Amino acid sequence: MALKFHITNVNFHFCACSSSFSRSTLAFSSSKLSNCSQNRTNGLVAQSSLTDQQQLAFTGEENQLIDALIGIQGRGRSASARQLNDVESAVKVLEGLQGVPDPTGSSLIEGLWQLMFTTRPGTASPIQRTFVGVDTFSVFQEISLQTNDPRVSNIVKFSEAIGELKVEAAASIKDGKRILFQFDKAAFSFKFLPFKFPYPVPFRLLGDEAKGWLDTTYLSPSGNLRISRGNKGTTFVLQKKTEPRQTLLSAISTGTQVEQAINEFISSNQSTAEEERELLEGEWQMLWSSQMETDSWIENAGNGLMGKQIVKKNGQMKFEVDILLGFKFSMTGTYAKSSTNTYNVTMDDAAIIFGGFGYPIEMETKINLQLLYSDDKLRISRGYNNILFVHLRTDGSNQQ
Repeated sequence: MALKFHITNVNFHFCACSSSFSRSTLAFSSSKLSNCSQNRTNGLVAQSSLTDQQQLAFTGEENQLIDALIGIQGRGRSASARQLNDVESAVKVLEGLQGVPDPTGSSLIEGLWQLMFTTRPGTASPIQRTFVGVDTFSVFQEISLQTNDPRVSNIVKFSEAIGELKVEAAASIKDGKRILFQFDKAAFSFKFLPFKFPYPVPFRLLGDEAKGWLDTTYLSPSGNLRISRGNKGTTFVLQKKTEPRQTLLSAISTGTQVEQAINEFISSNQSTAEEERELLEGEWQMLWSSQMETDSWIENAGNGLMGKQIVKKNGQMKFEVDILLGFKFSMTGTYAKSSTNTYNVTMDDAAIIFGGFGYPIEMETKINLQLLYSDDKLRISRGYNNILFVHLRTDGSNQQ
């Protein structure tokens, strides 16, 4: 005996996302999907190439590193072996190039740098162990060497409403690449308190443990990208200016003005002439959707509003949701292009899977899918109940 559902006339848009950012995999409550305004991005079709300004900001080799970073959560904490290998390869390429010579003496190293990736997010300094792997926080490094009081500071910004933690170190230049430092003070600055709250680490008692060095192995001529290696074997990738996809993913991870970030991203990548987009094959995990409430979990799963979406070149598609204890929801179907950037999707073979066994569920879902933006890492779309979606590619295969 099978469960029976029939769902038709559903508008749905695919996009790329990362599992670490995704909402709860399974929602067991029944409620309503919220309506989103359609006039913001509906009808926009974005191209995957960056704008001229963005192309000037990063070289081809630098973009290879940035592409490798897209989709890595926890600034490296949750990276897979393949992702780590891609980042390491891109880092080695840049370190082998001629960046800014003697970076410690260059004004380009000065200023506020956002930490995008580290190879040891949970094992090095106290600030790394506690905060670096948390995507909802923003982590920065501030370098000020060309002053009477040279310093290097690590900053964790919890949010604009809460405040930040700043850990400071006295710094000196050893040579063209190496900065020596010694942590000497730290404090929390909370927006709701009129004073700073000391960070409970006795730097004076730590002796050599509070000392270290930082080598800059690559500093981009644009001053937008830096690679550094620390005395504890850690590799850091930092940026002054983030690529638009990184800016969007950061907004999603912090939950800050996500729809505005999506609209700005699509607008900045909008084609001057309508460009035909293809639904790229691969495994795509939902990162974010504009829905605030959900229907029953099985209806959401059947509508592709949760879990993973697997697209194949032969017109086959699969929705897959991990339930619990090895149980999965699986639903297969087909897709076909109906217009320039729109696809008709029919999903009609559903089951609850456990090991080699399956319990069939009689469901049919018909979806009108329109792509708003698509590249080999990220997809944005709008569809069911005018819901906006962002998905991230998780299988790592290349698409042209």
